[in-house]
Amino acid sequence: MTTKRMLIMLILTGVVFGAVFGMKWFGTKMMNEYVNNMPTPPVTVSATTVKAMTWPNELTPIGTLIAVNGADVTSEVGGIVTRIHFESGAMVKRGDRLIELDADAERAELQRLRAQANLADTNRKRREQLFRQEAISKSELDMVIAESEAARAAVEAQAARLAQKEIRAPFDGRLGVRRVAVGQYLAPGTAIVNLQSLDPIDIDFSLPEQHLGDVDVGFDVAVKVDAWPGRTFEGAVMAVEPRIETATRNFLVRARMPNEDHQLRPGLFGQVTLSLAGARDVLAVPRTAINYSSYGTSVFVIEPVENPEEGRPDKSAAQRFVKVGDARGDFVEIVEGLKEGDEVATSGLLKLRNGQPVVIDYEQTPDAKLDPQPAQS
Repeated sequence: MTTKRMLIMLILTGVVFGAVFGMKWFGTKMMNEYVNNMPTPPVTVSATTVKAMTWPNELTPIGTLIAVNGADVTSEVGGIVTRIHFESGAMVKRGDRLIELDADAERAELQRLRAQANLADTNRKRREQLFRQEAISKSELDMVIAESEAARAAVEAQAARLAQKEIRAPFDGRLGVRRVAVGQYLAPGTAIVNLQSLDPIDIDFSLPEQHLGDVDVGFDVAVKVDAWPGRTFEGAVMAVEPRIETATRNFLVRARMPNEDHQLRPGLFGQVTLSLAGARDVLAVPRTAINYSSYGTSVFVIEPVENPEEGRPDKSAAQRFVKVGDARGDFVEIVEGLKEGDEVATSGLLKLRNGQPVVIDYEQTPDAKLDPQPAQS
């Protein structure tokens, strides 16, 4: 009897647990079927069509402004600073005196050498007269002439050493911050002040080797700098480096621009627009239509839905990978993957999935421009 009761209890327990698990399985199955059959909610996006455009043939590298002439003014000799003839930030001309060093000993030595040179010249004139009278030999006259010339050379050498005690501007330009003071000992090679020639000014930039045949001297450049937003500085290419850098496979280009108001300064970064010959036809979409990710660059193409259900959107989004080229203003060039007239989503990309139903709100389409300008307040 006990065994029979235990068997009945086990059977009843199995039936109860089987019913519970069966109900759980059935509920999950019905829930999955409901979710799978539930219609995907549509997403509202803006859209535009792929446009055929003609772009000027341009390159847009980043460059660095450099002075035509620029250097730290230094002294060739050492000495105590006795006078300073400039102020920080002043404009100077080539040859303007900047500072003087103590030169009393050099002046005294120059006077002594001049006295010796004068005496040597007097002896030379006397010996020349005696030679004409045949009172001395030619060798004696040659010795006196050599002594006279050596004395005069010593004067010139000392005068040059004395001139080194006055440091002058090597070229026209604007001075920087003064780095010396009166009474300071100035060692040879010590920087006194920075001097930069600002008008005209050069800009250096690098281009990939495939553009070596596209660039030539005289091509126009336009430069924009963050320091002066909204302003464009114009110039022209003055030199193209004949050598390709093996490490980067780039070559250097230098352009020159007028800078009468001295607003451009050496060291500034500049956004260069280099105008090449001709123009090119491209397909372009707004930047906001491009979806960049680690596995590729894509867009969402708006496609019609075949036989849409009543009350459901008649368009859906299909993700398509593309190859992009240059960017101009608010547009990006499409090299591969799209054709003219294709409609692409321009907003709400993060909400889209492949096959997602969409509703197009054309009033919200961004106003893309080739030459966008910052809003004026």
